[in-house]
Amino acid sequence: MEEALKKKLAKDPNGLLTYEYIANNIDDVDEIMPELVDNIINVDFTGQFVVSTARYLNAIDSQKYADSIDRLIKAAIMRDRDRAYLGDLAVSIWGPDYKERAAELSAADDNFRRIYKRLYPVGL
Repeated sequence: MEEALKKKLAKDPNGLLTYEYIANNIDDVDEIMPELVDNIINVDFTGQFVVSTARYLNAIDSQKYADSIDRLIKAAIMRDRDRAYLGDLAVSIWGPDYKERAAELSAADDNFRRIYKRLYPVGL
């Protein structure tokens, strides 16, 4: 990542600048995506833009960005303590019927299991 860009995004107060950079430059960020993901995780303390970025990358190409999406989901689980964004993340990543498939998804995906447990603490 260019030094000027790195300095600019390091001053990102909440992740919005990094999210916008990714969205506005999606065709040119593949090589620096790990650094961009690191930055957004470091600056977004609520999980809002971490979740938005995971949802965006999933919509663009879930396979291509699988590693980044996984890292963002893990960060969202840690950051979104108020569960303000995790419900939207679950719908975007696992589909609107994720509740009906909760047992299956929990068995196959640790991130899903952790999010579901956070959203529905009484369990399946």
